Amino acid sequence: MADGLENAYDAEVLSKALPFMQRYENKTVVIKYGGHAMGDPELGKAFARDVALLKQSGVNPIVVHGGGPQIGDMLKKLGIESKFEGGLRVTDKRTVEIVEMVLAGSINKEIVAMINAEGEWAIGLCGKDGNMVFAEKANKKYVDPTSNIERVLDLGFVGEPVEIDRTLLDLLARSEMIPVIAPVAPGRDGNTYNINADTFAGAIAGAVFAKRLLFLTDVPGVLDKNGNLIPELSVREAQQLIADGTISGGMIPKVETCIEALDRGVEGVVIVNGKTAHSVLLELFTEHGAGTLMVR
Repeated sequence: MADGLENAYDAEVLSKALPFMQRYENKTVVIKYGGHAMGDPELGKAFARDVALLKQSGVNPIVVHGGGPQIGDMLKKLGIESKFEGGLRVTDKRTVEIVEMVLAGSINKEIVAMINAEGEWAIGLCGKDGNMVFAEKANKKYVDPTSNIERVLDLGFVGEPVEIDRTLLDLLARSEMIPVIAPVAPGRDGNTYNINADTFAGAIAGAVFAKRLLFLTDVPGVLDKNGNLIPELSVREAQQLIADGTISGGMIPKVETCIEALDRGVEGVVIVNGKTAHSVLLELFTEHGAGTLMVR
């Protein structure tokens, strides 16, 4: 009897998920993975399982990952002092070599191994592979809070993606491979650049006209003034919430990155809690989703 009830429950779950699975069949979903979820082995395993299930459901997943805390740890181990300008890390020549080693090396291969352990074929890449991404030196503006004077920060080898070639990604989409991409890219000037993972994911998602771009964060999504989750926002509504202070602090650049991705051609961008196990599947394959969906 218990088995019968369990089977009936499983059938009900599948019947509810099926229409949403069909919605994303043969569509590309880009997932930016990082933050708190990356440091928890159980959440990491759940994330890898989600990615594998997406592939098995006929979805084309692309994973872009960060690794700021791991970079900081490695720099500390090597005795390299981090310098900051306007609260942002300055990436000098020596530091960018460590960034590439950690992002395109240890972290990337760890994520690849987790997905492979779930029965799928993942392949680790960075912007250098197949000339996928070219970057230019980023010019970050900073307003001094005491003097209110704006100046341009020199962050060293920190870049912005300016050219995306989707040839390799299209090739992988036709294969059984799942790309796992580190946000490191060459410049036409011969230098290597470290790129913000959110920005990198938005550029990749725009280039492939992704159905969805998911940002896995450490918050449920965008919250209203009462702390309640806002399930869906238009660009205009999001801009109004920034203007009235509802969206503030670190959520502002996240929302601005969402808007940039929509401008690039992504159909919908979601901010979702990466600390919730299977948040990717809950967002894509349930009626109400799990985070805040932003659309044009």
